[in-house]
Amino acid sequence: MSYRFAIRFVVCGFFLCVIALPAKQAPGRSPQKRMSSDAATSASGKKDACILLTAAEIEAVQGEPVKETKASVQPNGEMLISGCLFQTTNFAKSVSVALATPSSAKLSALTPRKFWQKQFHAPDVEEGKMRDAGKKAQKPEPEGEEETRKPRRIEGLGEDAYWVGTPITGALYVLQGDNFVRISVGGVGEESARIEKSKVLARAVVKRL
Repeated sequence: MSYRFAIRFVVCGFFLCVIALPAKQAPGRSPQKRMSSDAATSASGKKDACILLTAAEIEAVQGEPVKETKASVQPNGEMLISGCLFQTTNFAKSVSVALATPSSAKLSALTPRKFWQKQFHAPDVEEGKMRDAGKKAQKPEPEGEEETRKPRRIEGLGEDAYWVGTPITGALYVLQGDNFVRISVGGVGEESARIEKSKVLARAVVKRL
């Protein structure tokens, strides 16, 4: 697995992308005002990305009120992907959240945690670092260019967290328990600002997982 493959998760929207909502889309609904005791779980007993954040939390970070939320649920092999688009009045500042949860009880199932380990901690990731170092020695690249292709470790969030992105787009991935989330904020030009805004939202999300 290469860093180019990792960054493709963001450029192509990964399988968690909820901006282009999947076919199994729930109708738009007004932003929620309250949280249940198990905030990540809906009344149906299923994990629901749309109740991982409140409208007030989105507005505090993005400076725009949430007009509506659009939910989607998509089985993806042995994982279940719950997505939510928090659509703000200024659509460009909308926030997308996706939650990956186990959908199979099989011991051999590719759970979100196993997927995470393969993506961010597999041996070939380390091999990729060695190959990149060799290429860099042979043909130097402009300063900072290679760094944007690598998942960037973010300390102090959940059990493990990475930012995957380029100067123009990106998303924050956070592992907590048997689940992981993907958070992407729109309408923010500076990558450093996107990361900080995503971290604020991620702290709220992690408390509800």
